[in-house]
Amino acid sequence: MWKRKKKDCLQTKINTCEEGDSDLYVTLTSASKNPSTKATGLQSDLIFEELGRRIKEVGSQLVKKMNAVFQWDIVCGETIMAQWTLDLKTGSGEVYQGASRKPANTVFTLSDHDFMELALGKMKPQKAFLAGKVKVKGNVLLSHKLETLLREYVKL
Repeated sequence: MWKRKKKDCLQTKINTCEEGDSDLYVTLTSASKNPSTKATGLQSDLIFEELGRRIKEVGSQLVKKMNAVFQWDIVCGETIMAQWTLDLKTGSGEVYQGASRKPANTVFTLSDHDFMELALGKMKPQKAFLAGKVKVKGNVLLSHKLETLLREYVKL
């Protein structure tokens, strides 16, 4: 009889998130499916970093109007590639990478490609939601209010 050695193995999956998307993601998964807190190299990272810079300028005005916390889960297939949080509830507002430190009022789940389409104005949020490209947990009405305020205060 042969003796089998116990090995710790990582499962490797290669996913493409969207048709025509030139990015190819290699996902190494173990028992945990939590995203790393390091930069992921996604296009949406650039948008959130810029949003963070702009929130520093007008965040206190947005906190007064919104008083809410928003979280985005950027996914590829079923795997969360990145999480970003927009905290418009405390201080003068903050954008940071990772899950919300406080309970989020609204959580958006969408692919990097769909997020970029929304951010660049190539896709309307309502159509994306109705088509199932964006999943929303929590207060959906806050997402409409967020869209209006971000267009008014934070021009990307």
